[in-house]
Amino acid sequence: MSAGAPVVSAPVFAAALCAGAAAWLLAGGDPVPRRARLMLAGAGPVVPGGPEARERLAVAVRVGVARWREWGALAVGLVLAVLGGSVIPLVVGAVAVPLVRRLLRVRQRARAREARAAEVVALCGAVVGELRSGAQPGQALTAAMRRTVSGPGGPGAAETGLLAAAAFGGDVAGALRLAAREPGAEGLAGMAACWRVSVDGGAGLAAGLERLEGALRAERDREESMRAELAGARSTAVVLALLPLVGLLMGTGLGADPLWVLLHTPLGLGCLVAGGVLEALGLLWCRRLMRTGER
Repeated sequence: MSAGAPVVSAPVFAAALCAGAAAWLLAGGDPVPRRARLMLAGAGPVVPGGPEARERLAVAVRVGVARWREWGALAVGLVLAVLGGSVIPLVVGAVAVPLVRRLLRVRQRARAREARAAEVVALCGAVVGELRSGAQPGQALTAAMRRTVSGPGGPGAAETGLLAAAAFGGDVAGALRLAAREPGAEGLAGMAACWRVSVDGGAGLAAGLERLEGALRAERDREESMRAELAGARSTAVVLALLPLVGLLMGTGLGADPLWVLLHTPLGLGCLVAGGVLEALGLLWCRRLMRTGER
């Protein structure tokens, strides 16, 4: 009986590893914050051994971890293939790699969009502050962008054109409308309208931007409140998705070998396929419900 103890403990460890990997991929946060990515891409002298060098080294390590995160499904499949003596988990892990990569890319774009929307709100407030202090509109926009936008986010790819238009008296409203095409920067279209009205009609730009900032901030607060309300449902979906792994752990703890049954018997293979299909359909349905609630 003592010789069989390591055999029982190995599937238990593998199932725990799978559960941890699944929870990490389904509910994990962003491994590389936007500010960290911008620091890696930015230029500037770094003092050897200084805090900047240590921070960039830590960020580089996290970037490497994020790049290998999408290969976690293949690693888990390899472990299960070795423990179960079947190539099926390895094949499933290889197929899951592009799916996990796509999921991570979607989450990364969503976080970038949220960060850009926050920068647009901060930009409106900064321009209002510069205008209240007596700066001209072009100077106020240039100073506000240099203070609130730390990289190519915010207005996005049109940032350089917007800065040039503000600094050299170009079509600032047109540059703002062009920058508003970036995901998350839609609020810049309202800023462009305020700019056009102030130039053509002589209306107060600071007052219009102040009202725009309030509206954008209220919209962001509503979105954050909605995400907070849906966080419980999302966590429940993750827990329900991990219940089959809990069943494998319980079966192994009772002395059975559910992994061998699932991978080496016709009935087990049928249950594995049916369970995988139902699991995928359930996750897709929960995701659709949450997206509908957000909209």
